[in-house]
Amino acid sequence: MVFTYEAQDVAKAADVPPAFVSRLVGLDVVPPDQDGRFSDGDVRRIRLLRTLDEAGLPLEGVADMVRRDQLSLDFYDLPLYERLSADTEDAFEEVAEETGVPLELLVRLREAMGSGEPAPHDRVREHELPVIRLMRAQVAEGVRPRTIERWLRVYGDCVRRIAETEGDWWHTDVEQPLLDGGMTPTEMLRAAEEGAAQRIAPFMDAALLGLYHGHQEHAWTKNVLDGVEALLAEAGVHSRLRELPAICFLDITGYTQLTEDRGDEAAAELAETVSGIVRRVSTRFGGKPTKWLGDGVMLYYPEPGSGVVAALEIKEGLAWAGLPPAHVGLHAGPVLFQEGDYYGRTVNLASRIADHAGPGTVVVSEAVVDAVGSIPVSFTEIGPVELKGLTPVRLFSARRR
Repeated sequence: MVFTYEAQDVAKAADVPPAFVSRLVGLDVVPPDQDGRFSDGDVRRIRLLRTLDEAGLPLEGVADMVRRDQLSLDFYDLPLYERLSADTEDAFEEVAEETGVPLELLVRLREAMGSGEPAPHDRVREHELPVIRLMRAQVAEGVRPRTIERWLRVYGDCVRRIAETEGDWWHTDVEQPLLDGGMTPTEMLRAAEEGAAQRIAPFMDAALLGLYHGHQEHAWTKNVLDGVEALLAEAGVHSRLRELPAICFLDITGYTQLTEDRGDEAAAELAETVSGIVRRVSTRFGGKPTKWLGDGVMLYYPEPGSGVVAALEIKEGLAWAGLPPAHVGLHAGPVLFQEGDYYGRTVNLASRIADHAGPGTVVVSEAVVDAVGSIPVSFTEIGPVELKGLTPVRLFSARRR
């Protein structure tokens, strides 16, 4: 443990008045070393105690529990907690002026990291600096503020779910077994730090980055192939295939809200049930799931008619299983296949159709209707529909005869 702070410095680092630090020293709940200096762990302890104090909890009672060994804050010295960020010297308003990032956009950063919106005079935290550097580069390149704000919101929400899931499995599969074995919370934290944390934590950041790069590669490939396909279409170069395949998107209505209400375990059970129904039915009709999404699945069918019948049967199977209604979209056309995935305008349009479909409905494009042949399905025209980013498309609802 390195003691680097004088009393006034530690108060500034913890964003508390110096008198509050003196009070904690007097209670012997955050004692300095023999030279009167404090550590980074002390900064974290002071922040926690300030939170308890502001909530009306008596610090004298906390100090008494510490003296009786009923409560320990020593875990804040463990390397695992070094990730907790400290404040920098710069306020948000100063960073906005220095970087050229609008203040009203800059303060959205803290919201994206799960905290409340800071005041202009609040100090920027260390772990916010890498994001600010990227925001500065985006602004310099002319990226619109609303685009940056959307990026922040999406990134923040996705990473929040990752962090929460990580916290859940760490507690249930690492910490709880140690507690069940008779350890105190402090003993458990130290044992977890000296054991599982050293064997698991070194790989976590790299694993997250690897997953990100995989998704990044997919997104970039999609942009390249979509662009090439559009140029070929403009030049009149079209697919020579006589029998075009179909792409189907099936989404569970209200999936996100359902999983938030019921928790991760219920979400896993729901995903397993959906997966079983989708795989059984799609395989029977010659299709295959190609990509599992957060609230649904993308499927490929070599023949559109089979895709429509399978979609109706999957929808019914989900309803019989007591699951929320599905909304399904299908489109037939040429697709580009690379690295185990399908790309192109057909995929994009099928996704847009699924977004347009209402709960419990199967909606298809005119290209599907023209290609299905004789199947026990009737189609009712919805009409020309303007889908996001596309010219009006004739859509039809499908139902069993």
